[in-house]
Amino acid sequence: MPGVLKTETGKGLALSAPASLYVGLLVAAPLAILVAYSFWTQTYVAIDKTLTWANYIEAATDPLVRHLMLRSILIAGAVTLATVALAYPIAYFIAFRTQKKTLWLLLITIPFWSSYLLRVFSWKLILGFNGVMNSALLTTGAIDEPLTFLLYNEFAVVLTLAHAWAPFAILPIYVSLQKIDRAYLEAATDLGCNRLERFFRVTLPLTVPGIIAASLIIFIPTVGDYVTPSLVGGSQGKMIANLMQVQFGAANNWPLGATLSLVAMASVGAVAIGFVVITTALGRRIR
Repeated sequence: MPGVLKTETGKGLALSAPASLYVGLLVAAPLAILVAYSFWTQTYVAIDKTLTWANYIEAATDPLVRHLMLRSILIAGAVTLATVALAYPIAYFIAFRTQKKTLWLLLITIPFWSSYLLRVFSWKLILGFNGVMNSALLTTGAIDEPLTFLLYNEFAVVLTLAHAWAPFAILPIYVSLQKIDRAYLEAATDLGCNRLERFFRVTLPLTVPGIIAASLIIFIPTVGDYVTPSLVGGSQGKMIANLMQVQFGAANNWPLGATLSLVAMASVGAVAIGFVVITTALGRRIR
């Protein structure tokens, strides 16, 4: 055994053992517990540990679960699309159009200096019936009465989440832009490409990995967000995570909550894999 530890493989295993143990305890073990719970059922006061598919059947046949799961994926997709579309020009500006990169990166991280919950409450104050936006529009005479569609719907959820996750989209895209060899851009210009052609034929394809990373970083946690829908979504903005929270909390039905969690993980994984495959194929076609 001591001889094995002297080899490169042994040293690698020894160095990775603490991290592997940490991941196993904090990731694999809770996931295994969720899987176990999903095959049990909740009685009035106790859990029946008889193995059954009842929870999965209920999750597959319940219209509310399907509706909330679809809404969650659509909202997360809209947040991802809006955030990446807004983040790309900012990342491009920092990478190519300014010398004060450190200052701009610092400004991007400023939202992290405050609580996520505080930022959500700020948007609630801005979009509210008597909030900042309605007050400003009323003062300027742009509207005669407060707008009611700004809050407690899917729009409010998408807007709030897009603002909250914007830095997570800007930074990966900026890194991918910064890594582009400027000689490629000069070669494209020498071959007769104008700025627009150079962007679509050189810059954009080379930053596809950054776009994919930014999209996954935003999409995956957004599907499971329940704080923002609870505060600014109202009944029209509820997502699948809100139903999970009810099952683990007020309903005290942990087996069904575990099942919904696993179903959501599988759905998000399938969508993410499909997105990566399609985006990679499109990136190659652009080239």
